[in-house]
Amino acid sequence: MKIEAVDFFYLSMPTVTTAADGSQDALLVRVAAGGHVGWGECEAAPLPSIAAFVCPMSHGACRPVSASVLGAPLTGPQDIAAISARVEHDSMDLLQAAHTLSGIEMALWDLLGQRRQEPVWRMLGFERSESKIPYASLLFGDTPDETQARARKAHADGFRAMKFGWGPIGTADAGYDADHFTAARDGIGADCHLMIDVGQIFAEDVEAAAARLPALQAAQATWFEEPFSGHAFEAYAALAARSPTVGIAGGEAAHNVAMARHLMDFGHVKYIQIDCGRIGGIGPAHEVAMLARARGVTFVNHTFTTHLALSASLQPYAGMRSDRICEYPAAPSALAQAVAANPILRDASGEIRAPEAPGLGITVDTEALKPYLVETEIRVGGQVLYATPSLD
Repeated sequence: MKIEAVDFFYLSMPTVTTAADGSQDALLVRVAAGGHVGWGECEAAPLPSIAAFVCPMSHGACRPVSASVLGAPLTGPQDIAAISARVEHDSMDLLQAAHTLSGIEMALWDLLGQRRQEPVWRMLGFERSESKIPYASLLFGDTPDETQARARKAHADGFRAMKFGWGPIGTADAGYDADHFTAARDGIGADCHLMIDVGQIFAEDVEAAAARLPALQAAQATWFEEPFSGHAFEAYAALAARSPTVGIAGGEAAHNVAMARHLMDFGHVKYIQIDCGRIGGIGPAHEVAMLARARGVTFVNHTFTTHLALSASLQPYAGMRSDRICEYPAAPSALAQAVAANPILRDASGEIRAPEAPGLGITVDTEALKPYLVETEIRVGGQVLYATPSLD
């Protein structure tokens, strides 16, 4: 079969704020081939990602992503890899290409799995889908008391692991941040995993990041996530050398396998966190998972949006029994909650698995999404290059 259509759907909450909540809008991708349909999600600003698919060619190394996708054969995983390789080469100067491709690539795996009646993880070579410990992914509160309240609620909701991120951390002194770390630990209790994400707030300032280590150690944090810019490998390595107990984590900013590999080999992270909606999809994420296993680095999914993205993020390491921790959107927007008609729910022990159903195993609720659809048109030289397609 050949890829017949690729449709993008720009979705948004009525009001989008400056909060570091990536679930406030979304870009879903629907791919059709051979009578089958697959769905994926780009973890990126919707409009630039759509533009990367339809834009006019600038030159031979800056072609639209569509040139590598539409009409391409799709009979097996090797075809998905071939499409990705063409995009990487022919759209190398189109910097949004990796984000645009990520959602398409997910949808291709979903479609192929439905045609073969196999879950994606089995097509990747895993024999079974292992259980994972989901951590509630939450934002820090504006005050330590608010952080503690959010921690207590997540604990009451049955989460045995939690990650707090962004918010005011890094905007004041280390003592202020320590109060938040302590509040988070007090809220979740001594028996839960606590992870801290500071959203690259320290850029490449190793000393500023290191000033937070004593408080992180006191709070028994499992990891210290993204203290620096994604490419600051030297800073990561320097901090890792000064943090024997709190693991350094990063990787969500990796837009290709090489960036993730460098973060492990040169940045010496203990946890590599990959977002399928950014790195180019499920195939590259699975490659990183295999590289991490060979290096003794723990692979962790990165996802903060929908359960479609959650399922995609679980596939690359679904069968890896030793890598147990997974990110789980605990307080997503109403839009994000509307995407999946069959969300991935925690079992009686509080754990989750990648679905056993074909493809990604997620049914996209198109009716529920209609109120969030943003009608969009991209026009160049009087020609309409993109207009919002029908969700029906």
